[in-house]
This record gives sequence, C-alpha cells and structure tokens, in this order.
Amino acid sequence: MLMPLPQVLILGAGGFLSPVLRRHLEAHGANVAAMGRDALDLTAPDAGPRLAEQIGSRDVVVMAAALTPDKGKNAATLMANLSMAEAVSRALEQGRPAQFIYISSDGVYDARFSSLLNEESTCEPADLYSLMHVGRERILAQSCRQAGIPFLVVRPCAIYGPGDTHNSYGPNRFIRSALEDGKITLFGNGEERRHHVLVDDVSELIRLCIAHETTGVLNAVTGRAVSFGELAEKICRLSGRKIIVEKRPRASPPTHRHFDTSALARAFPAFRATSLDDGLQKMLAQLSSANSAAPKQETELCPQ
Repeated sequence: MLMPLPQVLILGAGGFLSPVLRRHLEAHGANVAAMGRDALDLTAPDAGPRLAEQIGSRDVVVMAAALTPDKGKNAATLMANLSMAEAVSRALEQGRPAQFIYISSDGVYDARFSSLLNEESTCEPADLYSLMHVGRERILAQSCRQAGIPFLVVRPCAIYGPGDTHNSYGPNRFIRSALEDGKITLFGNGEERRHHVLVDDVSELIRLCIAHETTGVLNAVTGRAVSFGELAEKICRLSGRKIIVEKRPRASPPTHRHFDTSALARAFPAFRATSLDDGLQKMLAQLSSANSAAPKQETELCPQ
C-alpha cells in the first residue's frame, strides 16, 4: 500500500543529491529538513546526541552525507567517514525513526566480477572509498537491527546531472569540459562500460522507497551500460558543437559493470529511468544556459 510521505530528514545538505532530493520530495508533499556540516558536523564528538534530538519517531532519515574521493582518498578520510556513521548510529538508537535510508555506492561490488551484478552480489571494495561504504552499511545495519528500525541501502551507479559537485569522470566532467574547453579527455579508448543514472531518477526511486516503506538493498541503476567512448560520442552529437576528443594512456586495465535490474523492476514496475540521451540533453541545456556569457563556439558535429 502506498503511504503518504512523512517528515524526512536528509543528512548531507551540501552534496549533489540532497538538494535535488529535497525539491523532489517537497513537490510530492513531504515536509523535508536537510542538515549540512554548518548545522551539525557529524565528525564532532557530540554529533550523535545532538542529531538524536532532531529525530522524531515518525521521521524518515536519509543519510547522503560523506566525504567523497575529491575530498581525499587516504586513511584519514576513511576514518572520518566511519566516524560519521558511528555518530549517526548512536543517534538512530536514541531517536528510533520510522525508517532509515543509507545512500551507498555500486563501488562496493567486486570490480573483477564480469557477470551481471545484482543486490546479492559479493561486496569486495577495490579502494578506501568503497571500503568506507561497506563499513558504513554494516555499522548502520547493526544499529537499525538492534533498535528495530526499518533499514534500506540504496546503491546508485554513477549519478550525473547539472548540480554535480564532484566533477567525476563521465557525463559530469565530459559535459563541463566540452562546454568550457571544447574537448573531452578519455583514458585509453574509453572502453569501460558503466551505468549512468540521472540525479532526478535517483530522487524518484528514493521517494518510491519512502512511500512503499522499502527495506533491504536496492541498486539505483539503468537498464544498459555504455562505454565512456560511446558516452563522449553522444555528448558531441547532442551538443551540436565542435568538440575534440583527446585520449590519454590509461594507468590500469579497463573494467566493466553490468547490472541485472530485476529487483528494481519487481519493486517498482512502473518506474522508467530517463534515457541517457534525454538526460544528457537536459544537462547540456541547463549548463549551456548557465554558461551563456562564455564565448560561443562554432556549431559543428564532432567528427566520427
């Protein structure tokens, strides 16, 4: 049964996903509060008790707060992220909200696994950032289990959209570089195949999960993986500009990620992810408008 949206508390107000998620939930009638580091530093010694004071028994808490790789890839960043999870776990045990949703990453899965990945695939993180998400999932799951709180982990693939704060390799970096510098830089020939999901779609999936009181694990992915080379070609074509595609030597062998979306289809059969072409076009239009004061480039399709 579809439930009306409750009070939602989002942790990580300054990130990429949170502002879009907040607007999306509010547009569907939810009362949303969002906390950023300026309001509460989750690494502070008293963060747990202070956060618990903000949580009501009927609230849904969504944790999208993390120090991302652009902030650091070392052990200190890992420990700071785990410290945040420890503080939130203490707050959950005291506040006991109606539901807790943790925004993780598809990076937790074993990158060497070449078959279709699903929610039950082995987690074997390849770097400290992915290890952080696995550790957080375990910490928060244990606290929710002990406190009897319904718990959901959402594992998105690479999220893209106009408000991206990380400039990550893929649509976010490629489009900005294409519009600002007239070029896209690939590692190798861009052979790696990945899923890319529009931030609006992730927000809609989270809304559905709240409305349906979903628990467990859900991958926020699309139906088809594309190579970074194909992605660059799409951006060239959709931009209608003369874009140079540069290729740099890669530092490691290419890896691919393909997902089985059966669980997503079973949970929300009416959900349809935005096509990559439509999502890229939307991002190009919004960023082009924002960059309208920049010098205009010659209109020409990218050479094949």
